[in-house]
Amino acid sequence: MAREYSLTPSRVARVETPFRRIVTPLPVPESVPILETLYRCEPVAMRGQPPVVWDHAEGFQVYDRWGNQWIDWSSGVLITNAGHGREEIARAIAAQASSKLLTNYCFPSEIRARLVEKLASIMPEPLKKVFLLTTGSETVECAIKLCRTHGMKVGGRSKKVIVSYDKAFHGRTLGSQQVGGIPSLKEWIGNLDPGFVQIPFPDGFRTTDTSFEGFQRALRELGVEPNHVAGVILETYQGGSAAFAPVEYMRALREWCSGHKALLVCDEVQAGFGRTGTLWGFEHYGITPDLACFGKGISSCLPLAAVTGRPDVMDLHPSGSMTSTHTGNPVCCAAALASIDLVLKENLAGNARKVGAMLHQKLQTIKARTPQIGSLDGKGLVAGLACVIPGTKEPDGDLAWEVVRRSVEKGVLMFSPVGFGGATVKISPPLVITEAAIHESVAALEEAFAEALVAQSAVA
Repeated sequence: MAREYSLTPSRVARVETPFRRIVTPLPVPESVPILETLYRCEPVAMRGQPPVVWDHAEGFQVYDRWGNQWIDWSSGVLITNAGHGREEIARAIAAQASSKLLTNYCFPSEIRARLVEKLASIMPEPLKKVFLLTTGSETVECAIKLCRTHGMKVGGRSKKVIVSYDKAFHGRTLGSQQVGGIPSLKEWIGNLDPGFVQIPFPDGFRTTDTSFEGFQRALRELGVEPNHVAGVILETYQGGSAAFAPVEYMRALREWCSGHKALLVCDEVQAGFGRTGTLWGFEHYGITPDLACFGKGISSCLPLAAVTGRPDVMDLHPSGSMTSTHTGNPVCCAAALASIDLVLKENLAGNARKVGAMLHQKLQTIKARTPQIGSLDGKGLVAGLACVIPGTKEPDGDLAWEVVRRSVEKGVLMFSPVGFGGATVKISPPLVITEAAIHESVAALEEAFAEALVAQSAVA
């Protein structure tokens, strides 16, 4: 069910704390003409986020121009790993822009060479070739292409099946939505490619069987021969819930893919660059995929993405046959180099691990006394709270939406509920957030949950 925020300003409680400030009605009356312009000129599909008109953002805080400030639990949408508005990144962008090299397609540039070399140097073996793109969806499309090319090369025309997981989100383009596991997002396609199949993701809550036998049984039930599988792709953690697979499952999957000459692809678009408390999310499993897809946090701001992989796989296509108009845009490369330097120099993966442990401990306390929270997933500075009808696993999207709405009124900014029937409250602050800010924002979340539950009871 679609939910939209009202554009009619409402009085809300004043908030004045070290990190949060709400001093106007929401939405801010002066911001309504801006919101109305967006509603008039953009498609309906662009609506749905809290009606907060951003003016600027710094570190882990977002500001409007009317005196309000929020602790940001969105990172844009898991983009600003190194923090909002970092001077080092802004300076790098300005310096590159002032050089007057703003674009150069696939013609060589020094800054692109510096970025791919940097990425190759910090990636584990064998992920030593790097292809720069623009968005995460593009990287998934590229991974599909490489999986099928490799599969048909080593196993003939029948080796072209791509296995992915239910509830997964891999993007909004044709191929990326076919490997995605959300049926409602694929209804527009009409003629789904039978070479894409989805199996249950072993999260332990929505899918209780977390054994690797479940993977093999699912393939049998779908009539998929293992020697026809070209690749298996999964989000390192599921973006809609923040759920990870069991370590033993992933190690068995790595062995299975190697044994059947299928490529294992980890979609790290949300997980990479320190988000989960390790530089790469797949490190939690003790494995390395054959291909990895990156985006979002790679630059902490501008549109850039990358596929990294085994050289023999990345070099399957001949010169000039795998390109993109804005591949390795110089200004975006400058931002990425500066952002990666900050992630490494400031050990933001370590901060995500340390502060994230405190975050998850506090969230676990809330979950333990709130039967309307069915599961808590995530690692580091990503978490998902799945709202349910008590005593069931039935998603309660209305409760999740109300919790997010009330949190925004209290000065904690999140994007609208995701996954699990739109019933997951997603928490993903910039990796520079402090323990003090986590303490304050979790307290606000707890208040929002309590108020939302009281309001829900009153309606019932």
